[in-house]
Amino acid sequence: MRGPRHVRLAWRLLARDWRAGELRILAAALVIAVGAVTAIGFFSDRLNRAMTYQSADLLGADLRLTGAEPVPAEWIQSAADHGLRNVETLDFASVVVHGDQLQLASIKAAAPGYPLRGTLRTAPALYAAETDTGDIPAPGTAWVEARILQALELAIGARIEIGSAAFTVTRVLTYEPGRGGSFFTMAPRVLMHRDDVAATAVVQPGSRVTYSYLFAGADTDLTRYQEWLRTRLGPHHRLFDVRDGGSSIGRALGRAERYLGLTSLLAVLLAGVAIAMGARRYSERHFDTAAMLRCFGATQADLVRLFVPQFLLLGLVASAAGCALGWLTQEAVFYLLREVYPVRLPAAGLAPVAFGFFTGLLALAGFALPPLMRLRQVPPLRVIRREMTPLPPAAWLVYGSAAAAILILMWRFTGSLLLTAAVLAGSLAAAAALAAFAGALLALSRRVHRRVGVAWRFGMNNLWRRTSTSIGQILAFGLVLMAMAVIALLRTDLLNTWQTQLPPDTPNHFAFNILPQDVAAMQGFFAQHRIPASDLYPMVRGRLTEINGRPVTQAVTKEEDSGAIRRELNLTWTDTLPSDNRLVRGTWWNNPLPANPVSVEEKLAKKLGIETGDELTFSIAGSERRAQVASIRSVQWDSFHPNFYMIFPPGALDGLPATYLTSFHLAPEQKPLLTGLVRAFPAVTVLEMDQVLAQVRTILAQVTAAVELVLLFVLAAGFAVLFAALSASLDERFHEGALLRTLGAGRRQLRVAHFAEFAVLGVLAGVLAAIGTELIAWVLYTRAFELEYSFKWPVWLLAPLAGGLLIGLAGYIGTRRVVSRSPLSVLREL
Repeated sequence: MRGPRHVRLAWRLLARDWRAGELRILAAALVIAVGAVTAIGFFSDRLNRAMTYQSADLLGADLRLTGAEPVPAEWIQSAADHGLRNVETLDFASVVVHGDQLQLASIKAAAPGYPLRGTLRTAPALYAAETDTGDIPAPGTAWVEARILQALELAIGARIEIGSAAFTVTRVLTYEPGRGGSFFTMAPRVLMHRDDVAATAVVQPGSRVTYSYLFAGADTDLTRYQEWLRTRLGPHHRLFDVRDGGSSIGRALGRAERYLGLTSLLAVLLAGVAIAMGARRYSERHFDTAAMLRCFGATQADLVRLFVPQFLLLGLVASAAGCALGWLTQEAVFYLLREVYPVRLPAAGLAPVAFGFFTGLLALAGFALPPLMRLRQVPPLRVIRREMTPLPPAAWLVYGSAAAAILILMWRFTGSLLLTAAVLAGSLAAAAALAAFAGALLALSRRVHRRVGVAWRFGMNNLWRRTSTSIGQILAFGLVLMAMAVIALLRTDLLNTWQTQLPPDTPNHFAFNILPQDVAAMQGFFAQHRIPASDLYPMVRGRLTEINGRPVTQAVTKEEDSGAIRRELNLTWTDTLPSDNRLVRGTWWNNPLPANPVSVEEKLAKKLGIETGDELTFSIAGSERRAQVASIRSVQWDSFHPNFYMIFPPGALDGLPATYLTSFHLAPEQKPLLTGLVRAFPAVTVLEMDQVLAQVRTILAQVTAAVELVLLFVLAAGFAVLFAALSASLDERFHEGALLRTLGAGRRQLRVAHFAEFAVLGVLAGVLAAIGTELIAWVLYTRAFELEYSFKWPVWLLAPLAGGLLIGLAGYIGTRRVVSRSPLSVLREL
């Protein structure tokens, strides 16, 4: 068999097998596998980029560099050389004057082009409808926040003074991307033109000014510039991107990426199982064909040249169909949810297509080559003798290489070695545990099978009569149920976390600089107008200077520095643990207490190497205070409630000047109350967070939709495994059913027997799924997703029940053809 004759024969065999349905199972598994991988690739890539772009809108740029001094000109020139757009802003505090009234304000001077991401929003008058704008104030004019208008009783067109310059108020500033700084130091905002700074004469040598440099561009250009820039940053510089700071958005993006990566990983695992089952059935059905060809003089090399092109062509066509299916699926999803997702959705790239093709061909080669190598070694006597040939040693090498390649692909999907190892370790441990457990149960079934009806007895006998096959099917079905259970659990807990993170009554205003004598009146104001508010916390500014007598700058490396050692911290005291805090180590203010105790936030303690019992030294109002760490707390920073790095017990900071802080929620119809609040408490600064909350909720809604929709791809891959597992034993069941019907068995008996067999398989697979889910969930919750773990008892009840019902019904439906074909037609094929 050489040349065109060989190709024609291969093509005829491929066409014959396709018409006979020989390759449809394998092709369907491969299409679903590649479709799932490609769809998830498209979905993850476009959604992650879209969420990153929208998160950049909150930052005002893709990258922001801040410092107390102007940066060297070469840094800006390098950004341009890297293909990045950039714009400069200045932030400084100053007093805004209108007649005899004064108001401390945070001034931002922006150059044309600001912001690089997102848009400014303004209104023509107080409480008027806001609109987006691509402009900045013209020279000589200013846009001010509503708090300025309320405090100074201004109207649009009024003149205000900042330093030596006068400005005309032309717009109300309602939203500003990248509103940075600390919630506790932000004053009402005034936006002016960068060219007007010199005229104010406020910024002088030694003035406290924050220079911000915003950058935007392609991801690769940003990465290269960050690598170039990080080696040149000084201790007073800070570099931010959309995932910095532990914000709600950063956590949501991080968890979404890990979830989508886990979903991709499980889809690859399930696809590999389905392809392996389909390839095995195909090879076993072609042993006779290979033996006949050997009788006609075909060599082992001829068999390889005959079957390998068939699989190569099948792999190319099925992978192309899978990529097309994946592309159409994600396009349909984004179209149906176009109201949820951002308008600026990135176009689909070619990387998921290439990766889908590569994954499909690699999986097909890894799981199809070993069976083909068995066909290569089929002896001519196979025509007469029906024994199977064992796998040659080279086939095990192919399996090992394919497994290593699949592991690398999984790592690429998740981007996390821990995530990949957790799923694989949990799967292997659960498979080993249940393999022994399933063997014991199959042996036990021999003793109890006489207590059931004939049909059920026959179905259960099938299990222990083919022990190795039954254990393999239990593991395959268990893997499907386990993947679905893990993804469903994570989906539920992630959504619950995000939904409780920002409930409808989430505080949308912060009030700080509340004087001690105004605390009671402020609480009365909230109570009178039925405004839900957090507790009022006292606040003192202090700097951490020493850890166990060692200067903090020496105790902490530059890599571990979180910025807390370069700035003052907000210190507070309270007798009760805040609702958004949870003790990790140590005890709260219980007796006996160490002298001068303090409670430290967990992540700051980890970065600075602080443990319970350590002694901390603070510089507060020009004096030193020492405290011993009594406890370490985890803090939910994204709750929009007041939270602190350091908490002292009542009385520990007595005698120090303090102001108070709180947060509260105002419904839209209560917004006019802000004017009365500002007038009643002129020293109080109120920070509105409505726009930030709306942006965060939009991003979380997109992440939620992604989590729910990606689950469908795992379910499709799971059903591919189920279909392949049912088809793998179909030939044997045809022959078995024909013999039993010849001996007098009825159709109803066979159907009940098939249901009993698969129902018991499903129950055992459900037990496997429960074991594996518990192991994997513990690792993922505690190590990868930072979720609170608890024993998943519903899985132990639902997984066996759902497995028995689902797989029992699937087996009943999938084997209907066994009892519908006449025994004579089946026996003639033997």
